[in-house]
Amino acid sequence: MAAYVELTIEQGANLVSTVSVNDNQGDAVNLTTYSASSQLRKSYYSSSANTMLATITGNANGEITLSMTAANTANLTSGRYVYDLTIRNSVDNSVTRVVEGTAVVLPSVTR
Repeated sequence: MAAYVELTIEQGANLVSTVSVNDNQGDAVNLTTYSASSQLRKSYYSSSANTMLATITGNANGEITLSMTAANTANLTSGRYVYDLTIRNSVDNSVTRVVEGTAVVLPSVTR
């Protein structure tokens, strides 16, 4: 089961958030044969999505960094969104959702 994590995104600011992927025993998953992807949507049923860059930053310790540039977050409408993060194993092509949750985009005053 995917971990549930709430994100706060500041409109017009860089987003950087690190996720640790662990197995059922709590040990870090070695991500050497994996790729990661993440999307942010206004609702589960939205046809349009915003991509959060998902970069594996620590193969041995199961670390993935989610990021968006300030220009990308500036284009988000303030409010509540849903997102998830999946990993794909290149050996057997299996996909696992490791994190899911809500994201709140806080409006910016300075533009």
